[in-house]
Amino acid sequence: KLKNPVLRKTIARITSIGQAATVGGLDVQVLVNRLREKAGQGNIDQLDDTGHKYNTVCPAWFRKEAVVNTIDTNVMLNKGEHPVHVVLAAIKELGDNEILEIIASFIPAPLLDKTLSLEYKHWLDKKSDSEFRIYFMK
Repeated sequence: KLKNPVLRKTIARITSIGQAATVGGLDVQVLVNRLREKAGQGNIDQLDDTGHKYNTVCPAWFRKEAVVNTIDTNVMLNKGEHPVHVVLAAIKELGDNEILEIIASFIPAPLLDKTLSLEYKHWLDKKSDSEFRIYFMK
């Protein structure tokens, strides 16, 4: 919506995805999907059956009573905060057989990719088109 290229570049550096979605009148998930499409990365709604490496089947290690912490990334994103470092720190604090639960309105692909590179266990549970629960274990 910004016509001035200098202002557009300045605003782009300090604007969060949540803020941009609000200004554009879009849901964060819709904006993320559009950006991923433009970057040639595909829609984040695509799960295992289309070739993604994310675990969408409940693993044997998952026990609801083992969840010791829950982080709602939607709240953080709406404040303009980036949850990746908070989530990674919370995973590092997990004890043996403890699980971290993440709540998100879209599949947090960069977060999942980072945790995969660190060899953390995960389960991506799609509750609805706008609610995902991601469980992590060391």
